[in-house]
Amino acid sequence: MRLTRRDLLRSTVTAAAAPALAPLAGAVVPALAETPAGTAAAEAAAPAAGAPAWRHGLSLFGELKYPDGFKHFDYVNPAAPKGGVARLGGFGTFDNLNTVVAGVKGSIAGGVDLIYDTLMVGALDEVSTEYGLLAEAARYPDDFAFVTYRLRAEARWHDGRPVTPEDVIFSFEAFRKHSPQLSAYYRHVVKAEKTGERDVTFTFDQPGNRELPQIVGQLSVLPKHWWEGTDAQGRRRDVGATTLELPLGCGAYRIKDVVPGRTITFERVKDYWGRDLPVNVGRDNFDELRFEYFRDTTVALEAFKGDQLDWRSENSAKNWATAYDFPAVRDKRVVLEEFPIRNLGIMQAFAFNTRRDKFKDRRVRRAFNFAFDFEEMNKQIFFGQYKRIASYFEGTELACSGLPEGREREILESVRDKIPAAVFTTPYTNPVAGNPEAVRANLREGMRLLREAGYEVKNQRLIDPKTGEPFTIEFLVSDPSSERYVLFYKPSLERLGAVVSVRSVDEAQYENRLRNWDFDVITAVWPQSLSPGNEQRSFWGSQAADQPGSRNYIGIQDAGIDALIDKVIFAESRADLVAATRALDRVLLAHDFVVPQWTYGKVRTARWDRFGRPERMPEYGLAAFPTIWWWDAARAAKTGGRS
Repeated sequence: MRLTRRDLLRSTVTAAAAPALAPLAGAVVPALAETPAGTAAAEAAAPAAGAPAWRHGLSLFGELKYPDGFKHFDYVNPAAPKGGVARLGGFGTFDNLNTVVAGVKGSIAGGVDLIYDTLMVGALDEVSTEYGLLAEAARYPDDFAFVTYRLRAEARWHDGRPVTPEDVIFSFEAFRKHSPQLSAYYRHVVKAEKTGERDVTFTFDQPGNRELPQIVGQLSVLPKHWWEGTDAQGRRRDVGATTLELPLGCGAYRIKDVVPGRTITFERVKDYWGRDLPVNVGRDNFDELRFEYFRDTTVALEAFKGDQLDWRSENSAKNWATAYDFPAVRDKRVVLEEFPIRNLGIMQAFAFNTRRDKFKDRRVRRAFNFAFDFEEMNKQIFFGQYKRIASYFEGTELACSGLPEGREREILESVRDKIPAAVFTTPYTNPVAGNPEAVRANLREGMRLLREAGYEVKNQRLIDPKTGEPFTIEFLVSDPSSERYVLFYKPSLERLGAVVSVRSVDEAQYENRLRNWDFDVITAVWPQSLSPGNEQRSFWGSQAADQPGSRNYIGIQDAGIDALIDKVIFAESRADLVAATRALDRVLLAHDFVVPQWTYGKVRTARWDRFGRPERMPEYGLAAFPTIWWWDAARAAKTGGRS
């Protein structure tokens, strides 16, 4: 499975400490590489006199690793056998197969994007590149004012009809109309039009936004003729509504079967039009991918132990330390393996809804950080496995540290009147606890901040003296396993006088409350690519604060942050991008919008030993399962169980 920054933009809030299985394709800022003269692609897409050259790939500031005409990515096994079934688990439920309204209406089933192709696709051994999938070539001018994609003549839907520019335009307009997140992501695209038999041109509202060509390259293309047609009952389909009708696709897989809320199965398309493309060789090797849904994480773990699932990504430190001592592990039929996370940074945190008056004061939010005894929590319930997060880009070179210097300081100076003065004098740190003396000192500092913010303690209750109302705070969770660490945090907040409750709701209610900003505090996760850009507006930008379905859960509306997001988006070199991102990170931290949680730095996985994988795994691909793995019949025979 592919994971792009577009996917990160649309991913849901989760309490999981590890990211999804799908690899992140990292690229965002395109500098298209030349297609050498004389190649088939160059001859087929010869530019008119004075027009920009057609190119086969996009790269961030530097050169592409793979030249035009490459055979396959280095990290795949081009001779990987096709066959077998991979069974994976999903949490919660689903009632929708329409990717257009994912995150807005209903709950989308896992893996639905497998049935669609995008214009371009990322390489998992490069930080910032994409190569043609549906598009055989692309071109844009030096000022990035527009981009044109040329579709492959052989691209076909599963019903045999060709993929057309009209499909691309329909898809773009559907996502922009019905998905608030992607509407914001695409807001600088003012026009999409057919400019040739197989050409689609996207025009931008201003020059200089270097990543816009790649943003539209990540577009999942939908079949216009299918969505504008009628279903088996003669009812006209609606691309803006949820559906459980099996949609038509053009990708390597199609949906074979669905049991709503319980199971979705994908089958490999044997005559898939793109199976021999260089970007697809060695990929998509399983005949079937099956997602089984569980409403309880304990039941899901037991299903794995009982050989009802083949692969599990373990997000619980407790489970990783205690739950995998069973016979199949001891006799090596189940393999435990950790894969390093090199392709993304992460902020996972208790996030405050600053739309509510009680969380508007930074001192209140900071006080709650002083009440958080991460060190003791890590020891008691996480088996010492985690480290505390101290950056919105934790684990990458994009994270700020110390005091700002050089180019980062220059950028901050340019917005000095719009940002907290402390960013120039005081590095961000999280309070450290872990022993009774430190805990008492932190609580004293937390109480001082609350009094400074205007609160008082009466009868052991924190109150607002203007209204006499107690300070109440509700933690909203959808995963029962999250309750464990929230309940650990609860007594510390109560020692400050807060009235604390924990509300656990089902996935559908949770999503609805988020869309309506109906919460006090949630656990939110913002995965970050190695090349941040326009998606930062949806995460922290003022325009997204009141946009239902956006990732600006906090409700940030801040001129300084908006200005720094623009510095990130319009960076003209890698060095400028890193400096601008560190500056943005520093200012976000200075506002204390969140109480940072924890991270591990690796993906913990458990699998029944039935699969093969390339000897050389991609550097930025995480586990890359099931994308580049395959069914190994010999291993499966030794492991036993299902055939």
